[in-house]
Amino acid sequence: MQILSTERLNLRVMTIDDADFYLALINDPSFIENIHDKGIRTVEAAKEAIINGPLTSQAKNGFSLYVVERKDDAQPMGICGLVKRETLKNIDIGYAFLPQYVGQGYAREAARAVVDYAHNHLQLSTLAAITSPTNDNSNKLLQNLGFVLEAVVVLAGETKDTKLYTHEFVG
Repeated sequence: MQILSTERLNLRVMTIDDADFYLALINDPSFIENIHDKGIRTVEAAKEAIINGPLTSQAKNGFSLYVVERKDDAQPMGICGLVKRETLKNIDIGYAFLPQYVGQGYAREAARAVVDYAHNHLQLSTLAAITSPTNDNSNKLLQNLGFVLEAVVVLAGETKDTKLYTHEFVG
């Protein structure tokens, strides 16, 4: 099910058919370094993670992390969407792309669409975002989208610093 469309991209609900792509994405060294090592190493485990993560979130909350595809060939390049974490008071935006699609403006295009969706469709007044302090590209992207650094925190269950950003919607 398609949720959003931009000039070059479609964002759609993840399905278990995306397990191979998802497995590759979450085991990319950049994902592990900047986001988290989920410890998922098999297609079966990836399918289970999709069911228990994005699909459950979509059914329960009406939003989730979406697969980002190029419009012209439906090539999955990354994920971008919204997450409700127990450790944060606000819903947050999350995104990750396979390395061959980084630096081409896809993350900015997808994230901008998700921010607009959070405000205009979901009627959120505040959106959060978290990043690794050393993830310069992600930190710059969030600032470009209007997020403001609120604090550097250690989230519950974590041991490393995380930058916490917020975006307050006006009007």
